[in-house]
Amino acid sequence: MKPALKPSLILPLALAVALGAAWASPAEAARGFDVRDLHALDRVSSPVLSPDGAFVVFAKREMSGAKGDDPGKASTSLWIRDLRTRDLAPAKRLTPVGWNVNSPAFSADGKWLYFLSAQSGTQQVYVMPATGGTPSQATHYPLDVGSFKVSPDGRRLAISMEVFPDCGADIDCTVKRLEERKASRATGVVYDQLFVRHWDTWEDGRHNRLFVTSPGTGKSRPTTFLVDSSTQSSGVGNVPSKPFGGNDEYTWSPDGESIVFAMRRADRQEAWSTDFDLYRYRAGQPLEHLTLDDRTGANAPSPGPTGQNRAWDTGPVFSADGSKLYYRAMKRPGFEADRFALMERDVATGATREIAPDWDRSADGIVLSADGRTIYTTAQDMGEHPLFAVDIASGKVEKVVGGGSISSFDIAGDTLVFTRNSLQSGDQVFVTSLSNPQAERAITPSASQVLPDVAFGDYEQFSFPGWNGETVHGYVVKPWNYEEGKRYPVAFLIHGGPQGSFGNGWSYRWNPQTYAGQGYAVVMIDFHGSTGYGQAFTDSISGDWGGKPLEDLQKGWAAAQQKYPFLDGDKACALGASYGGYMINWIAGNWFDEAGRSPWKCLVNHDGVFDTRAMGYVTEELWFTEWENQGTPFDKPENFEKFNPVNHVAKWRVPMLVVQGEKDYRVPVDQGLSTFTALQRKGIESKLLYFPDENHWVLKPANSVLWHDTVNDWLKKHIGQ
Repeated sequence: MKPALKPSLILPLALAVALGAAWASPAEAARGFDVRDLHALDRVSSPVLSPDGAFVVFAKREMSGAKGDDPGKASTSLWIRDLRTRDLAPAKRLTPVGWNVNSPAFSADGKWLYFLSAQSGTQQVYVMPATGGTPSQATHYPLDVGSFKVSPDGRRLAISMEVFPDCGADIDCTVKRLEERKASRATGVVYDQLFVRHWDTWEDGRHNRLFVTSPGTGKSRPTTFLVDSSTQSSGVGNVPSKPFGGNDEYTWSPDGESIVFAMRRADRQEAWSTDFDLYRYRAGQPLEHLTLDDRTGANAPSPGPTGQNRAWDTGPVFSADGSKLYYRAMKRPGFEADRFALMERDVATGATREIAPDWDRSADGIVLSADGRTIYTTAQDMGEHPLFAVDIASGKVEKVVGGGSISSFDIAGDTLVFTRNSLQSGDQVFVTSLSNPQAERAITPSASQVLPDVAFGDYEQFSFPGWNGETVHGYVVKPWNYEEGKRYPVAFLIHGGPQGSFGNGWSYRWNPQTYAGQGYAVVMIDFHGSTGYGQAFTDSISGDWGGKPLEDLQKGWAAAQQKYPFLDGDKACALGASYGGYMINWIAGNWFDEAGRSPWKCLVNHDGVFDTRAMGYVTEELWFTEWENQGTPFDKPENFEKFNPVNHVAKWRVPMLVVQGEKDYRVPVDQGLSTFTALQRKGIESKLLYFPDENHWVLKPANSVLWHDTVNDWLKKHIGQ
């Protein structure tokens, strides 16, 4: 299931073949890649450029204190690199040793660097000289600051905090209520609408709200900046959205006099609505509802609305002169995997248009060029995640940087900095120019440079005729110790989402190299429903979970074995999480040859759906199950039963490892326990790996090591190595 109402975070995969010579050969390397290597590697992220493009600052997560199976403790700091030099001088640490920091941002004049840290006990905004110095605390609140954005003139901060809506700007009111709840001997909570829990957290009545304050004087209470409980025209909502929303969901106007933000109303429809709208706040004026829907048509702003859109609008960005507002918009209400189109709104007239209507990809974000003529954005594309340039006037789209998965980027003038990962390396920071993007240079090392004694499995993308003869793509990864003429057992990985992709990218949860490092070959199929192959291909899975995707997996497995003779089809295990876990349950009762034999020696199901009808009543984001099954479980029960694994348990016979997190409210714990109960009751060899402190993902490093060791032991027992 998708992680949240955000573009799929499921990672794609693979770097340009030209880089293949850089990797150590099996003869030169001593071993394959292991989960302990995965966690020991530094992780770089969030590159930001100074306004003149002279410096890049990025975050780097490092591990310390590793011992045996304990991967140690993580800490994240900020580092700076002078881009005006081409020598080999490394980046230098900016923030103090021992601090954990995130979210770097330059001031408009480039003299100051802002970031978030919980060094004071709560997460607050800090500021320091951009090229080094002692950080100063810029906000002083008893609540965590969740996100921030510096005003264009640098005199104010927009910050978000979780508060009780009726407390408004009275921060002490929220603090007092939390303290009273903690002191109360009664623990019961009364709810009168959904959500009651979301992702991995039970709702406590607080909402994310934006406030305005002045950096350096944060001890004063901020002014309420957005809606409060009396704003009936817009209702109450979270800004940014929960649980994964950030400061890309709101923006200052160039003159610093207003903010535009995306919000979904937290009313009784929230759990089955994807209706995010854009609002504009200007001091002393009524809140403007810019992307109006028919529930609030009587409150049309002036000037006129962009149109009635009950789907998802987000990511606002102003042009430099403030005359245009750019944003991303979906068209179909209730569908979280719809295509995000790039939109332009004339601020004066309210007229809107789609910028590149013929571009059949879903834009991830918006970064404007210095001259305001081009939008830069990333999007999934044919198993990779490149950076694209979109001409605003004509809608023409060009690929700027590919060769893997671009995870983040920033632009200053002609300078482009980005992080890119691939199947053979985690993120590296690269710098180049927009005028000559091919002249990129890496300023952080690759995984192979950090681990010279490790060999990574080579890979290749392939295609085959899938359902209805339509082209489907997949990847094959060789084991680290591959030798021509030998055959190898196979880990067959099935991605989640289901609107996701296993392509050319690096994952810290489902990384093919951890299987290749154990001596397995890996096969991954981007079945119908996967992203990056056009919206129609993505749409095709809805209402057909066990149909086209299963046929693609079957044909892809057959095509891979025919094309790659080193795959040992008699020694193969299928593994998947979320929708991939659902497919494991579906495969268990529906994938047999003419003699009634399963092709799999074992199965691994992580947080997979066992009963689709029960899932429709117990999951939190109801829009997901209702779109995918084209109705509710009480209006359309037959849709929920059509591809329901629970109806095929009688045919299960393959050994299965079940993994389940207690705090997974997307695919709740009853689904995993039901799967394990069914296996045990039928007498099928099975194990349950249960995490009381993990959600839909396994995030704690020590738990991740246990997860990988348990999975690898299961594979070793059933397919060798």
